[in-house]
Amino acid sequence: MIISGGFNVYLREVESCLIHHPDIKMAAVVWLPNEDWGESVHAEVILENCAKIAGKELIEYCKDNISRYKASKSISFVTEFPMSSYGKILRRTIKKKYIEKNRKRTS
Repeated sequence: MIISGGFNVYLREVESCLIHHPDIKMAAVVWLPNEDWGESVHAEVILENCAKIAGKELIEYCKDNISRYKASKSISFVTEFPMSSYGKILRRTIKKKYIEKNRKRTS
């Protein structure tokens, strides 16, 4: 769970919403630091074969299916997730990638 703008957001709920979209094969949701909200929701998604959809469309889909404040604020499209030897998505690795990118931009 994260707190974004004073509201509780359960990352699994956002993932569940994204996975129910017909063009999404898999989704991993993480929180990223945000100056305005404290923490913001970010999703990485793997599309179904031949699917084409914009990140803005997926954000609107989430806003239509869960509370607007819970919807992902940003979405990245990837072809695979970092996985543990047990087949679990390594969310810390995903989050670390974006935090390091942000550090490089601000340095």
